[in-house]
Amino acid sequence: MAVSLLAREVSDLCLGKPALKSLSLTATVTEVVFALKNSDENFLSVWSCEHTGKTNKEHRGNCEEDGGDTGECKCVGKVSMVDVICYLCKDENLLSPSDALKAPVSALLPEIPGMVVHVEPTSSLTFFMGVPKLFIVCSKACLFLPYQDHFLISLLDAIDLILQGAKNLVVPIKTRYSSSSRRKQHQKLSINSPTFHNGREFCWLTQEDIIRFFLGSIGLFAPLPALSIDTLGIISTEFVTIDYHSPAISELEAISSSLADENSVAVIDSDGIFIGELSPFTLACCDESVAAAITTLSSGDLMAYIDCGGPPEYLVKLVMARLKGRGLEAMLQEFTDSSCYSSTSSCHSHSSSSSSDEESGSSTPVSALQRAGKYSRSMSYSARMVRRAEAIVCHPKSSLVAVMFQAIAHRANYVWVIEHDCSLVGIVRFCDMLKVFRESLEDMA
Repeated sequence: MAVSLLAREVSDLCLGKPALKSLSLTATVTEVVFALKNSDENFLSVWSCEHTGKTNKEHRGNCEEDGGDTGECKCVGKVSMVDVICYLCKDENLLSPSDALKAPVSALLPEIPGMVVHVEPTSSLTFFMGVPKLFIVCSKACLFLPYQDHFLISLLDAIDLILQGAKNLVVPIKTRYSSSSRRKQHQKLSINSPTFHNGREFCWLTQEDIIRFFLGSIGLFAPLPALSIDTLGIISTEFVTIDYHSPAISELEAISSSLADENSVAVIDSDGIFIGELSPFTLACCDESVAAAITTLSSGDLMAYIDCGGPPEYLVKLVMARLKGRGLEAMLQEFTDSSCYSSTSSCHSHSSSSSSDEESGSSTPVSALQRAGKYSRSMSYSARMVRRAEAIVCHPKSSLVAVMFQAIAHRANYVWVIEHDCSLVGIVRFCDMLKVFRESLEDMA
């Protein structure tokens, strides 16, 4: 059974994966915001395509190679609304957010480790003898190594890449489209349509996909899954905390880093009791005008602001007053204007806790900013990965398999570990779990 587990191909993990929606490296931040608001994904891939022939340079990132043209397409990163929010919170962008929105998408890609690895769908997950030559693209900064069309990458190699910082494995999807069919599809592409690069669609594999893969064969790892996370030693104490009453803007860098590291920022009180979190996965479901809330609110107030019920009216008024008090009327105007066209009709379709006020047609600044928080994006949230602001927690004696299911069920890459008195112990991440499975796979070999 262990042999059959390791003999799987990368394509087996791609079954059911949607094709990537992409942006061109030439897109502006404004186009990124528009694309994210009209997409059913929280993240969009960013591609650099260089061809001698025609290339579609619109913000969708599509390109098509015809007539023997030569060139290459490579994924140079991914962006989410969190990248936009953190970018707009920078000191140099607070006074003139309209100018900041005109910057290229590259302004959202900080130079920090986070690799995207291109692999072929027929790459076997069997053990590879020797060192494969990979075409590696960092999701934030780029690193290029020689690429071979046919190489074998073992499951251990894939896990190693993730443990070294890789966040996404980019895999081409086999399609049956002819050239004429692709041209017809290009002519009617919408922002929600899959995009082509060199005539191919792509999907990407994540830490979550590999964890799901292991869950499908969890019995092969017995008795490992039944052991507690404390016994396995996978509770990490490497995380960032912020006091409930401290300004949210003081941890802007931590929020940005947690997005890249796929974890979160813990919010605690003066006694070290775990209150909640500032999660990039929750912020990714928000509008770009949440930057105004981060700039003006405390961490505790920000938690309430981004919760799935929408921001309370008193917090919206507080944000407005503090923006005016700091002379940031330009930010206030920009965000009230941008939120006015956001639809909130989907809020009730997803959460019974949504307020009917969010669906009102009022054009006052207060209601506009209220729509600027959670659920203000213009598509149907029933199809989106939406997270509440409440943190996902477990205890040190929780079993590995229980924590795995808990994280998967909440679409989170981590689970906070607390004691019974709610004091914070640490955090268990997918990468910590993968280390354990890697060691087990080595033993199987």
